[in-house]
Amino acid sequence: MNKYVYAIICWPIFFAQTAITQSDSTAWLQRVTADTSKPQLNMDAVYNRPFLQAGKMPVALGGYVESKVEYLRTDGISEGWQFQMQRMTLFVSSSLHHRIKFLSELEFEEGTKEINIEFASLDFQFTPLFNLRSGIVMNPIGAFNQNHDGPKWEFNDRPLSATQLLPATFSNVGLGIWGKIARQDWVFAYEAYLTNGFDQQIIENNENKTFLPATKNNPGRFEENFNGVPLFTGKIAVRQRKWFEIGLSTMQGIYNKFEEDGLRFDKKRTVRVWAVDFNLSLPKTQTSLNGEWAWVSVDVPGTYSQQFGEKQQGGFLDVVQPVLKGKMLGFDNAVLNLACRLEYVDWNVGNFKETGSNIGDHLWAIVPAVSFRPSAQTVLRLNYRRRFQTDLLGNPPALTGGFQFGVASYF
Repeated sequence: MNKYVYAIICWPIFFAQTAITQSDSTAWLQRVTADTSKPQLNMDAVYNRPFLQAGKMPVALGGYVESKVEYLRTDGISEGWQFQMQRMTLFVSSSLHHRIKFLSELEFEEGTKEINIEFASLDFQFTPLFNLRSGIVMNPIGAFNQNHDGPKWEFNDRPLSATQLLPATFSNVGLGIWGKIARQDWVFAYEAYLTNGFDQQIIENNENKTFLPATKNNPGRFEENFNGVPLFTGKIAVRQRKWFEIGLSTMQGIYNKFEEDGLRFDKKRTVRVWAVDFNLSLPKTQTSLNGEWAWVSVDVPGTYSQQFGEKQQGGFLDVVQPVLKGKMLGFDNAVLNLACRLEYVDWNVGNFKETGSNIGDHLWAIVPAVSFRPSAQTVLRLNYRRRFQTDLLGNPPALTGGFQFGVASYF
């Protein structure tokens, strides 16, 4: 495995170095920039990235990196200072035709502890309102799953609802259609995909609760569908160019193995997810609000205990306020932001059958932040995290608090 990882990492470097040596100047290398700070539809995030292109070569390269250091304490107990290389992601794109595009996204998490192909699809663009996508697609549930690049956010950690409720950067093999149409200041868009889906790990996992992110532990989803029933993911979005975007999405399928060789031994058990997301920009103050909320419904077998929730919910809200803009610390167009994130996850919505008391198993957190952007594509961020996590029985919450400092940048 190590030699393959080495080859994947070194190939873009060798390619770029070869390109430079073939010319007397670096003009042979073209930086295909994208202002990732400007508001666009979340579905456009996959292509709204900076790339490096060599001459007239059809292949462009890009990526981003993010790392952090943190000191956290939970009920007075700490593991000390922790340094983490959160992820390095590589992009490779190619225009095979002005209406046929390919893009791949390869992510290395925590060094090389996890290596994931998060996106690798061909787009066939027929009309603005009708396009075909096939390959490994990013399921468009909520907004963060599509628009997840670290340098776009003022916070070191991904939202809890995106990692502990929904499986963040959830992708599957499949195909679907997408499109959008613009009318003056309004843009309307849709996406619809059929892909491989969830498996029984969402209720058979080390968390001992209903936990959708556990399905990412199954790499086999990229070569076969666990039960042969496709997972449907659909989204519609509306954007007012200057002010806001609102998206409504759903993901529905069967997660259990209900038959084998034509022999039926269980009923089809459904998993359903609904999500609403929005982002809002206030032109006068340049304040931005970004958030999403998701609801999960899982048909849990009656033989499982009540600690496996049939209904879950959670979400987050980010508020970002620029306070200084201009030349700072030698950077001509730097920005200093104040920000705050509120987030909540409830893994078990409802009451105990025996007592009628509320089932716990939830957490919420507040994360104030200061971020410095020397450019639109690079961010230094200082966060203070305060988290309150309540167990299944509703005992007093475990308190976690501490500081995180990190950097993230496209390259």
